[in-house]
Amino acid sequence: MRVVITGGAGFLGRRLARAILARGQLAGPDGAPRAVRELVLLDLVPAEGLDDPRVEVVAGDLADEALLRRALGRDADSVFHLAAVVSAQAEADFDLGMRVNLDGTRRLLEACRALPRPPRLVSTSSVAVYGGALPDPVTDDLALRPQSSYGAQKAMGELLVADYTRRGFVDGRVLRLPTVSVRPGKPNKAASSFASGIVREPLSGVDAVCPVTPDTKVWLLSPRRAVEGLVLGHELPSAALGDVRSVNLPGLCVTVAEMVAAVAAVGGPAAAARIHFVPDPLVQRIIGSWPARWDTSRAERLGFAGDRDFESVVRAFVEDDLQRPGEG
Repeated sequence: MRVVITGGAGFLGRRLARAILARGQLAGPDGAPRAVRELVLLDLVPAEGLDDPRVEVVAGDLADEALLRRALGRDADSVFHLAAVVSAQAEADFDLGMRVNLDGTRRLLEACRALPRPPRLVSTSSVAVYGGALPDPVTDDLALRPQSSYGAQKAMGELLVADYTRRGFVDGRVLRLPTVSVRPGKPNKAASSFASGIVREPLSGVDAVCPVTPDTKVWLLSPRRAVEGLVLGHELPSAALGDVRSVNLPGLCVTVAEMVAAVAAVGGPAAAARIHFVPDPLVQRIIGSWPARWDTSRAERLGFAGDRDFESVVRAFVEDDLQRPGEG
């Protein structure tokens, strides 16, 4: 079978690719397991670090329809749609966010629609689709009221996936990911980038700036659990999701103060002392509009799982990234 990952050069895309290659098979469009013979990694830049004859690297813009057709070929069975312009960047550059997050998603869906048979499509969304006055906890069926352009673009993408699924063009499923932490590498332009930076930098001996207050609550998921969730989301029978194609994945609700305490527990007081609080009203507003506690009972019934506690997340980062740098 042919599998395509958009955003395949990103850290999550490459980890997902490794997991799929190690697994060796995925459910085909009919639900029966099939060997993964081709894995296409599509991104703006070439994906690196995957030396496997099954891997094909395609570099270019998600808005390029010819490039999408090339990546999908005539027989793509599965698509994982991870590519996106992140939250603060989408807020700062409205046109870029709309072109990639909304228009790019529709072009991808149209390319899938042109295939001889509907592929399975796993699309990642975000807690940013919610906003305004929120119940505690938030449920899967709560009305979407995003308070940022990024959230609005993700919400519109969810509706597109649901409608293309209803029409039989794809077998779509949308996974709303909590903030993924700890991300290796350099900071990006996501409003939630600090959730990795205040762990990654101090444990590497570098000072880090936290733009939100210590009592700010965030909903987090480790890279390990995120990849497990993406694979499980693909493998679920379509009937298990029914008409509700979006699922809030289980995460971990922690305050920034609790995150700092976990850094101290793993790296010692000197590591925690490298975290400096410098308020940024824009980041505080964006993060403050996202819900921090969820009812994820539906996801758990489907088999998804979150992390036990944030200290275990930090220790997994040390094991996966600090002790094995460059594997992203």
